[in-house]
Amino acid sequence: MNSGGNKGGVTRSGGSAIASSPSRDIDSFLQDARSLAPRRDGKRGRLVFALDATMSRQPTWDLACALQGGMFDEAARVGGLDVQLVYFRGFSECRASRFVADPRSLTGLMRSINCRGGHTQIGRVLEHVRGETREAAVHALVYVGDAMEERLDDLCAVAGEIGLLGVKAFMFHEGSDPAAARAFQDIARLTGGAYARFDASAPTELAALLRAAAAYAAGGRVALEDLAKREAGAQRLLGQMR
Repeated sequence: MNSGGNKGGVTRSGGSAIASSPSRDIDSFLQDARSLAPRRDGKRGRLVFALDATMSRQPTWDLACALQGGMFDEAARVGGLDVQLVYFRGFSECRASRFVADPRSLTGLMRSINCRGGHTQIGRVLEHVRGETREAAVHALVYVGDAMEERLDDLCAVAGEIGLLGVKAFMFHEGSDPAAARAFQDIARLTGGAYARFDASAPTELAALLRAAAAYAAGGRVALEDLAKREAGAQRLLGQMR
């Protein structure tokens, strides 16, 4: 997928750095994380972090940004993780940041994003991940959203391709929309990843799921297995993965 501004591509964008304050559960994770597996064959993990920024997610957007920014900051320190932020909103707007070693540099960008009305663009996200991993391996896709308004067969076709390229998709579903649930489950299955629903009123649940996905991206299955000994969120994901 190209990085230009045309309708079919994902536009590249930068981010400003601001300090973030990790929550208590993130501090606890950092203390435990010393036992995580080392980096993948001496290389840094790469993770694409994709967000649905359409209007339906506005009520929980600030909460999600706080959890996500803090978690990736700590995960990067633990296992060597480069993170790229991708988001879509409005009419055909889909943007990607550069990969960064210090995810705090994405926090300013995340906090500057306002949700806008529009349809989902999950297909463009998957195509973008396919293009990125053909250039350099992407170990995991984390997607957070609440809806799906595209052709499921088209999404599954690209999901199968990125699965063959070795990308695990962790699909985190806010709410209970049945079309989204089916699509997210199929994408996770086709990539050998995992699906989980979360309740926006229980933020520690999402934080745990994100920690688990980042542990996998940074240190592989061994790192996720180690975290699963202590955290239910990691157990939920590990039980689905192949």
